[in-house]
Amino acid sequence: MTIEQTRVIDMIGIDNQTGTCTLTISDHLDWEDELSHLYLLQEKLNSYLAFVESEEILESYPEATGRNICFMIYFLHDIPEIAKQFLENARHTISSAGFELCFEVTPFPY
Repeated sequence: MTIEQTRVIDMIGIDNQTGTCTLTISDHLDWEDELSHLYLLQEKLNSYLAFVESEEILESYPEATGRNICFMIYFLHDIPEIAKQFLENARHTISSAGFELCFEVTPFPY
């Protein structure tokens, strides 16, 4: 699964150290078309939020019950300034909903 599949949850699991339920987004796209990339990212995050807020997560992954939720984005490419601003705004919105948004740039195979 990838960021291009905006209605699909890429990965979900429980962090063994913190007990947090982490929903992961795999973002392999470069930033050549920043606006299209940001649109896909926004749609993906909206799907993740809907999945959690509707409690569909509990039906699909009962282990998430009673746990903190973190949305984790792994980027393959360095994040441009416009995307950093978007992510900070998204972090604030997601935090207001009671969840956490984390991200990092890391090479990963496809």
